[in-house]
Amino acid sequence: MGEWINFRELRKSLSFEKVLGSYGVEVKKKGPGNRHIGFCPLPTHRGKKKSPSFSAKLDYGVWQCFGCKASGNVLDFAIQMEGKDPDNRQDLREVALKLRGLFGIEAGSKPSSARTAGPPATKPNGAPRKKLPVVVNSPLDFELKDLDREHPYLKGRGFTAETIEHFGLGFCNRGLMKGRVVIPIHNTDGDLVGYAGRLVDDNAIDEKNPKYLFPGPRERNGKLLEFHKSLLAYNAHRLTWPMEDLIVVEGFPACWWLTQWGYTNVVALMGSSCSEEQARLIVSGIVPDGRVWIFADADDGGDKCAASALTQIVPHRFCRWVKLSNGQPTDCTPGDLAQLLWSV
Repeated sequence: MGEWINFRELRKSLSFEKVLGSYGVEVKKKGPGNRHIGFCPLPTHRGKKKSPSFSAKLDYGVWQCFGCKASGNVLDFAIQMEGKDPDNRQDLREVALKLRGLFGIEAGSKPSSARTAGPPATKPNGAPRKKLPVVVNSPLDFELKDLDREHPYLKGRGFTAETIEHFGLGFCNRGLMKGRVVIPIHNTDGDLVGYAGRLVDDNAIDEKNPKYLFPGPRERNGKLLEFHKSLLAYNAHRLTWPMEDLIVVEGFPACWWLTQWGYTNVVALMGSSCSEEQARLIVSGIVPDGRVWIFADADDGGDKCAASALTQIVPHRFCRWVKLSNGQPTDCTPGDLAQLLWSV
């Protein structure tokens, strides 16, 4: 397993200012608070090089670039500066160990709280706690109510009332998903198994408030319920399988856009990688002479997403990566999309 790393404690121990300095990055204080700006140093940055689009909050250890749209915490920054994959656990460990050694940070202790290590091993009275059976992607026994389908975030991005209603989208102003547009997620049988929440205020995105929030583990009726998005393909339950053509995208909005433009045979991976289970689901849902079209974002994350899908699907089905030009959004017009799909 290798040496234990408490990533949360490591992030707290790191000085973002010193990490920036170790990569030769200069930022200047702007306005009140501890916000600093500078040129984006990321090797994957696409856009203007001499525009101060990089914004860092040194006290919180978070950052974002308004040019290339990248964001994250201090570890995410170091991983991307090293040219490694933020979604790869081994890359995360490698960079974390490097930073710990560079700044002389001692190893943290293993977590013992329920949040990081599951339920405690003993009950409050000291008696051993029975290990709970784990149930993954169990159908929910509730639905979120009173969602605002007229919220400016959805309307402002150009989604029609029909699209919003079709996907069951709406702004939530209570509970865990407060301040987010909630997205119902179903399994292939059509059962509601979870909600994702998209934060509508990009300026509020930080380590404690990620752009997308997914369900965490919860205990119910003597069982530990867990949500694993890697076992699902968003929108798959609305399609008629098997199919001759399927478009595969990274995130939710691309799926909404394509559906709105009339391309309804689309599923989203809900992330920048394709898991083995997602690849198996896609392959099994395509007729032997069918075609899979990978329609990833035009950025570094999109490249990694497309590569992970291609390597797993190509041995079994015809699969083609539809590449967007630099900066071209996945919400392009129907004509642009048609030209992209059928000219490759």
